[in-house]
Amino acid sequence: MVFELGNAEVLGLAGLFLIVGNMIKDRVGILSRFFIPAPVIGGLLFSLIVLVGHQTHLFDFEFDNTMRDLLLIMFFTTIGFTASLEMLKKGGIAVALFIACCTLLVLLQNVIGVSLAQLLGVHPLIGLAAGSVSLTGGHGTSAAFGPLLEQKGAVGALPASLAAATWGLVAGSMIGGPLGLRLLRRRRISRPLPEADGTAAVPAEDELLTDDADNEGAGPETPAAEGPQGPLDRAARRQPVSLLAVIFLCFAIGIGGAVYAVLEDHHITIPAYLTAMVVAAIIRNYIDWRGHRFPVREMETISEISLGFFLVLALMSMKLWELADVFGPILIILVVQTIVVFFFAYYITYLIMGRDYDAATLAVGHCGVGLGATPNAMANIQAFTLANGPSPKAFFVIPIVGSLFIDFINAIVITVFVNVFA
Repeated sequence: MVFELGNAEVLGLAGLFLIVGNMIKDRVGILSRFFIPAPVIGGLLFSLIVLVGHQTHLFDFEFDNTMRDLLLIMFFTTIGFTASLEMLKKGGIAVALFIACCTLLVLLQNVIGVSLAQLLGVHPLIGLAAGSVSLTGGHGTSAAFGPLLEQKGAVGALPASLAAATWGLVAGSMIGGPLGLRLLRRRRISRPLPEADGTAAVPAEDELLTDDADNEGAGPETPAAEGPQGPLDRAARRQPVSLLAVIFLCFAIGIGGAVYAVLEDHHITIPAYLTAMVVAAIIRNYIDWRGHRFPVREMETISEISLGFFLVLALMSMKLWELADVFGPILIILVVQTIVVFFFAYYITYLIMGRDYDAATLAVGHCGVGLGATPNAMANIQAFTLANGPSPKAFFVIPIVGSLFIDFINAIVITVFVNVFA
């Protein structure tokens, strides 16, 4: 029996399993401890149900992926809107240096992944799935690029990349602390004095990305909206800010789609979302340059919603039985990648970031960024600083790079590798 699901049914089922994923995560402590996303839990559960039906020949599902593809474009467009050069300038040299570290690791992960895949006799794009697609990129980038890698001939790339992303979340949390301890002992790093209450200072999330927590929706790059400043500001006062964020999003997607069509006519093949992401980055930096207010938090909400539903849909459509043929090579590649990230953070990140306590803390955080996600990185450095002393620099740099810049850079690097090795 084959169940054919259209857009309406697919979206309703995604919402249901998103709720189920949240319920399971709330009740299973280890899932919360390693920051496994609720959409991944719900989507994986559905894909396991599909696997049972396929293996027993009792039932199967066919999906209309139109909604999934639209949510993918929406998510990466919101990523484009985070690429603020004004924020990069405010972050200073430390942010630029950490971006350089992350970019070097992205390139290294892909070179290692592709090279090992070729040595192990599997499609080189399977190695890319176990490279920065899943490790630096996480589940969102894995779900985005997995279908593209499969279209290019890498059978099983989607389940492989999602499995690798889950490995990364766990591994990134496991190696951060030991790396920091090893740095402190081997490099004889002086630890800062703890706060008066014996704990390290951990900035609140709003303090990391905003100068004024009461200035709703405006980060350090956007001035408070006082008095008429221009057409965008007048429009923001006439319309709800959330509506303004949606208008920006739709405008970027529309222009990006037109640019994509022109490139396609000239036989230039790139992912459909990449043009929208670049257009969004241009719009964001133009708004910053003109000094207008940008709806930061509203755009973050859209990003969270679109990513959540996209992840569920991507995992629901996974064919887990295709993972069997590449499981062994993927496991070997992931073990090597984990070792490489450890030594990269130990030697390269620590060296580039200044060879001091802040550099050691950033190296600990880089294990999370390079193998898992920004929440893993923040958990790593929070545990490390609570035991050894505060590092305000690390708490400022990690979320800016992990949340605002690295996904943008990673998507471009992956696109180049796909075009070279497809």
